[in-house]
Amino acid sequence: MAGNSGGPWGGGGSSGGGGNRGNNGDGRKPPEGDGPQIPEIDELMKKGQEQLRVLMGGRGGGGRGGNGQGSGGGGPALTKGTVAIGLIVAAALWGFASFYTVKPEEQSVELFLGEFSAVGNPGLNFAPWPFVTAEVIAVTSERNEDMGGARGSDDGLMLTGDENVVDIDYQVVWNINDPAKYLFNLRDPKQTIQAVSESAMREIIAQSELAPILNRDRGVIADRLQELIQSTMDSYSSGVNIVRVNFDKADPPQDVIAAFRDVQAAAQERDRLQNVADAYANKALAEARGEAAQVLEEAEAYRAQQINSAQGEASRFSAVLEEYTKAPDVTRKRLYLERMEQILGDVDKIILDQNSGGQGQGVVPYLPLNELRRNPAAEGN
Repeated sequence: MAGNSGGPWGGGGSSGGGGNRGNNGDGRKPPEGDGPQIPEIDELMKKGQEQLRVLMGGRGGGGRGGNGQGSGGGGPALTKGTVAIGLIVAAALWGFASFYTVKPEEQSVELFLGEFSAVGNPGLNFAPWPFVTAEVIAVTSERNEDMGGARGSDDGLMLTGDENVVDIDYQVVWNINDPAKYLFNLRDPKQTIQAVSESAMREIIAQSELAPILNRDRGVIADRLQELIQSTMDSYSSGVNIVRVNFDKADPPQDVIAAFRDVQAAAQERDRLQNVADAYANKALAEARGEAAQVLEEAEAYRAQQINSAQGEASRFSAVLEEYTKAPDVTRKRLYLERMEQILGDVDKIILDQNSGGQGQGVVPYLPLNELRRNPAAEGN
């Protein structure tokens, strides 16, 4: 019995002695084999804590032996230098989070506990974190929204006022004029602008005919579209400014574009012929009006001439009558001679003398004085 005083297992009575080499001191058996032992997680954590205490200015645990205090020594000692360094680091981090820079093409929106507070100007701004936060937005940069068939779909097909279909591509260029409204009043500004632009364009196209859309009214439609989109976005308090609208394309649908071009060519030929006919009609009408005016002028001249002639004859008759009343014989003879002069003035005359020497009728040559002035060469011709 004395030889077996170590207990029923033949070991010593003390569990902490070195005779019990088959255990790890905690009652667990070591792993089989002669390979390296893997450290326990608790031991790794204790070693890490010990190293942290040393770095923070404390003392090491002095091992596990000795008086049994082991790793149960005092915590890390905080010195004034450590506290000052911690405060400096905290202040630097707070300043880094509170100061921010705004570029010239940007604006910032400051939020105090999540609510709008102010708008920051370009340059260095201060927003004491965490009570005040800032959202920086590029306001002058232009953003483009390609609409219609440019997006690779049938969204550009629209119905006109004369029940035709037109394929339209256009681009809406916009920027931000009020960042606070832009952030808080619109959930999805990009999608909102696209929806408003498409709705406005369909409204305008539905009130227009196809021919003006394809030919002359693109600039008018673009201006009207910009005004309509801007007024709609302003009604939403969106903080969005529509810079311009680029009307890129307005064509018939691809399936009927060949037939439509033939129709357009026929319409242009019709217009050309119509213009030719209008030019001829205008020319003929102008000539007819000119001839009518000429006839009227001639009639007016003839009328004036006849009136003046009649008035002259009447005045002459009145004068002759007055002279006749004064000397009837003389006036009668003068009137007879004047009338005979008018009658016989342009007649070739031959004078027959009945009393020519008692030999019967004789012919007396008569040569007026004006006959002497005639050109003999002209008579020969």
